[in-house]
Amino acid sequence: MSPSHRIKATKKKPADISRDSAGAPTWPSYQGTSQLVGTSPSGRVTVYVDPTLGQSGLQNAQDLLNDADRVTAANDTIFGTTGGPVSVIVFALGNSTDGTGGADHMGCDYTTGAAIEVDASFGNSARVSALFEAELSECSMNGNLCGQSTGEALSRWCAAVISNNALSDFATAPQWAQDGMPDYVNKTDPTDQNADSTGCGMAFLSWLMSQSYSLDKIAPPMVALGDAGTLAQLYANLTSDAASNAWPKFQNAIKALPNGVTNDDPFAGAQPQIANMRAAKMPVRATKAPTPTAICPPKSRRLLPPNRKIA
Repeated sequence: MSPSHRIKATKKKPADISRDSAGAPTWPSYQGTSQLVGTSPSGRVTVYVDPTLGQSGLQNAQDLLNDADRVTAANDTIFGTTGGPVSVIVFALGNSTDGTGGADHMGCDYTTGAAIEVDASFGNSARVSALFEAELSECSMNGNLCGQSTGEALSRWCAAVISNNALSDFATAPQWAQDGMPDYVNKTDPTDQNADSTGCGMAFLSWLMSQSYSLDKIAPPMVALGDAGTLAQLYANLTSDAASNAWPKFQNAIKALPNGVTNDDPFAGAQPQIANMRAAKMPVRATKAPTPTAICPPKSRRLLPPNRKIA
């Protein structure tokens, strides 16, 4: 993977691109013209844009195309597999052009979920890359964790690490703390739209990462545990401690925080990984992508900030 960097809008003249709706995939919700921007050098990511967004949307799409292979390489390293080809379109998802419209796709594998939609974020293409990674990471979950609170937390952490936390306004852990910290460590919430259960997962993974369990050590066992797995079981698998100790030790760690839970990384567990992403190359594990073990129901998996709802 090439060195990570914050994405900045380039000032070069945009390349000629074609309107290629006929060759575009069927998107989860987008119904307009799919204007082809190009395919990444690896051939794994094909980027489209809604032409009505003008130059600002085109810039987002071109920047995503330039960044796509870095993102896929980082994602491969996190999950220990090599993902398949995907297509992605940049448009005003949720009628937003600041990234808050989120992202979606249809399923958590490279067969049912390979058509990805991301919201435009005019002037801040790092957010577009983060939204893309959030959905790409779910494809690498291989049919597991789809629409579960555990999978949602994992995908958001993948997005945060590859983008220097470009979606910090999507934070859910503070709301979980304000709502009394309900226990979603010993149980998994069968939804990806509950800020409390997602927030619990975000804070818990922050705690694990602060104990030197990097995201590439966390993601594969989470996927292996599947939909029925819990964060407590993940803790037991990583630490060899009893699963029953996960919640009380996590709670004690939260009580010791000097400022409480004010963001999704209250234990600053991801900061070394974010720094490494900015400064170093990450090796890609050239293993074959696994055959999906489960197929997600054909419904959109939508990433949104906590104050927005699916229309």
